[in-house]
Amino acid sequence: MQIRSDMLSGKTERHLRELSVGCLLHEAAIEPFMAFKAAATQQGFDLQVASGFRSYKRQLAIWNAKARGQRQVLADNGQPINLSCLDDREKAFAILRWSALPGCSRHHWGTDIDIWDAGAVVPDYVLQLTPSEYQRGGPFYDLRCWLDDHAEAYGFAEPFAIDRGGVAPEPWHLSYAPVAQQFEMQVDLSFIRDVLDNSELVLRDTILVNLDEIISRFISPGFLSKPSEKHE
Repeated sequence: MQIRSDMLSGKTERHLRELSVGCLLHEAAIEPFMAFKAAATQQGFDLQVASGFRSYKRQLAIWNAKARGQRQVLADNGQPINLSCLDDREKAFAILRWSALPGCSRHHWGTDIDIWDAGAVVPDYVLQLTPSEYQRGGPFYDLRCWLDDHAEAYGFAEPFAIDRGGVAPEPWHLSYAPVAQQFEMQVDLSFIRDVLDNSELVLRDTILVNLDEIISRFISPGFLSKPSEKHE
């Protein structure tokens, strides 16, 4: 499979198919996901995708809104952070804890999904995608336990399962590993520098100054395959 830079960066939909209205996935991930969903249904879960493919434009809007203080940035305890008390480096790293840089999100590839169990909550439930929802006592704890035991059999893995001081653990985030690993191998320093060379990106200068640390803490650690030397 040839992976072009616009596929890596979320600037094209050429590699995608519609899973449901408003939700696109990589064409190779559709059938595996449907088999995965069917298995979940047999166990009493109503597996739904909260987010699949996300375009570069959408990720840029999310990032910029957070950097400008127009959208909440959360601490690990789920409480909003007062960004006005932080310098630019601290702001960027606080945002990176939960949100990827535009062009560097795994959601650009169409291989990654955020999932939840619609059958575990009331119809008008407002989904938060926070760790507490997937921890013991949360509505999606049973789903998380099932995922731990069965996701791998259908090709899905959790890229942010371990807290390494970068991206916070996201038990709702799964990646279709057979295809995602192929995308991972194409992400190198040259690509990252090119995709971040955008005057519309808020905090761009700060990001570029701290790029080596950002790659080591927030980009490469989410790779399912072992990062190669080109990521160092």
